[in-house]
Amino acid sequence: MGRIAVALTLAGTAALLPGCYPDAVACPAIGHIAGVSLTVAANYAAQVGTLRLKACQDGSCTEKDVVLYPGATAVDQGCTPDGVCSATSSPDGTLQGSIELPALSENPLEATVTGASPTGTMLPERTLTFTPKGGYPYGEQCGRVISATLVLDGEGLRQG
Repeated sequence: MGRIAVALTLAGTAALLPGCYPDAVACPAIGHIAGVSLTVAANYAAQVGTLRLKACQDGSCTEKDVVLYPGATAVDQGCTPDGVCSATSSPDGTLQGSIELPALSENPLEATVTGASPTGTMLPERTLTFTPKGGYPYGEQCGRVISATLVLDGEGLRQG
């Protein structure tokens, strides 16, 4: 085989190599805030006026008032024939809030929720020890995200 044939063969092979590697996947340009999120169930939301959350993990505690705002759910609006899909947000009757922590790990976390009704009556104190969950919501190439999610209802406090 001549030098030109070898050069053309190598050039053709080199041109095909990028097809052997997966395309780079972009990660979302959003930061993840270490904290505990809290959802007040729709069937309990009318009984809640204010909440305070204390979260203790690895010997460190953070206690703050939870700013509550109306929760919502995504409602699928379908797709057009050319593949454009959309959704809208619709209130679901829940209340949502969160507190930021200096750090969050997958070690056990103790959360205590106190609060008052809209009329000022104290709500029962609820405490739960649970393990935050780690996962890869954007794919393994984007790093592990740890989340601590709680749900408060008339029965008590549980992990979400």
